[in-house]
Amino acid sequence: MIRLLPAPRLSRPALFYQKYTTNASSPELPEKLVYPDSPTANHNDLPSFLQYASQIDMDPASTVYVGTHYEYTVQTALSRLGMSLKRIGGRSDYGIDLLGTWNLPSAAQPLKVLIQCKAVAEKVKPSQARELEGAFVGAPTGWRGSGVLAFLVSKKPATKGVREALGRSRWPMGYVLCEDDGRVLQMLWNRKAEQESLEGVGVGLKYGGGEKSEREVVLTWKGEAIKD
Repeated sequence: MIRLLPAPRLSRPALFYQKYTTNASSPELPEKLVYPDSPTANHNDLPSFLQYASQIDMDPASTVYVGTHYEYTVQTALSRLGMSLKRIGGRSDYGIDLLGTWNLPSAAQPLKVLIQCKAVAEKVKPSQARELEGAFVGAPTGWRGSGVLAFLVSKKPATKGVREALGRSRWPMGYVLCEDDGRVLQMLWNRKAEQESLEGVGVGLKYGGGEKSEREVVLTWKGEAIKD
């Protein structure tokens, strides 16, 4: 069952959770995007990382393990929403952990996305949402200009301060709540992101087996669920 989330009432600048309308045309993308080198050749997804971590007896409580595990969890989770992401990270990455493309029926060409992951138990602060703007400045060449969105991903719901910070930004940005098990429970974006070919795209919740504890975000297009 899919239940559309009600649009929240926020003071201007507003930030919406579901349907958007825009007259912006889809941007033209380069034929082939050149991805930065991976920070390591030892793993490129969650299964290969878990195998590598086991081989070298990596401490599961270490910062490297926790952060890398969450980044790959987010990579897998967002792939179910149409994103194709590659982990980058490393020095001079301006906080970008994942980048890639987002296929949506509202866009003639795949949108380009930049992802920052916060693998912390605390709620994200508004200042961290504002720091997301730096991702656009430090983005690789293929991820600059129009048709680019940036998302901040965390384990906690977006606070009012974070929503307002995103709403005030002139950059197309959004927020995703992704739990440790990979379930996406919240997804929102600002008005500027609305203009980047998100016309008709909505956010709803689906319930597995009718259980509230098994709820997860599902994207809709003109009222119908987008199949992954």
